Amino acid sequence: MTRVERWEQRSEWPLSIAAVIFLIAYALPIAIPTMSHASYEACEVVVRITWVGFAVDYFARLGLSEQRWAFVKRHPLDLAVILLPILRPLRLLRLVALVGVLNRVGSSTLRGKVVTYVVGATALLITCGALAVTDVERGQPGANIENLGDGFWWAITTMTTVGYGDRYPVTTTGRFVAAALMVAGIALLGVVTATLASWLVERVAAATDDEQAVTRAQIEHLTTEVRRLADELAARPSQPEQAPSGPSTARSADPAATS
Repeated sequence: MTRVERWEQRSEWPLSIAAVIFLIAYALPIAIPTMSHASYEACEVVVRITWVGFAVDYFARLGLSEQRWAFVKRHPLDLAVILLPILRPLRLLRLVALVGVLNRVGSSTLRGKVVTYVVGATALLITCGALAVTDVERGQPGANIENLGDGFWWAITTMTTVGYGDRYPVTTTGRFVAAALMVAGIALLGVVTATLASWLVERVAAATDDEQAVTRAQIEHLTTEVRRLADELAARPSQPEQAPSGPSTARSADPAATS
C-alpha cells in the first residue's frame, strides 16, 4: 500500500462527515431563506472550514504522491473542488467524497456495489440539483422555482428525463445545472437497465444450469443401473442343457417294451 492509499484510507470517513456537514450548512440558507443574518454567517463559516479541509486533503495527497503531475491528471474533480469555491452552486462538488465511501459500505459483489453506487448517486444528484437550481433561480426575473420543494420536483422530473415542464430554469447557471442533471440521469438510467438485464440473464442461466444438472444426474443413475444389471447377468453361472423326460422318451429307450 502506497503512502497516498494509506492517507486516503485514514481520511475517507472524516472527509465524508465533513461533506455531510457542508451539505447541511449549504442547504439551510436555501431551505430557510428567512433565517437570521447570524445563522447565515455561521453556515458560511462552516462552508469555508470544509473547503479548507478538502484543500488540505488534496495537497496532502499531492505531496505524498510519487508522480505529482500524473496525480493531478487522475483527479481533476478533486482539483475542481478546490479551485471553484467562488461559484456557490459548484461548491456542491465537495460532496464527491460521499461517493467514495460507498465503495466500502456496498456489497462485496460487483452487482451489489453497482446498486449501492446508483442509489447513493441518484439521491445525491437529486439533492444537489434541487439545492443548486433553487439557489440560483430564487428571486430572478421570470423565475418559477422559488422554493426547495419546487427545486426537488424539478430535479426529479429532469433527472428521470420526464420533463414535466411546469418548472424550468431561466438563468444561465440554472440551465447548466439542468444539462448536468439530464446527462447524469441518462447515465444512471443506463446503469440501472444494464444491472437489471444482467440480473435477469444470471437468473435464466442459473435455472438452465439446474435443469442440466438434474438431467445429468438422471443419466448417471440410469447408466449405473444398466451397469449393475449387466454385472449381475455376467456373474450368473451357465446352466447345462437337460434332455426332456416323459412317457414318449421312456418308451423309445426300452426296445423290449416296443416289440
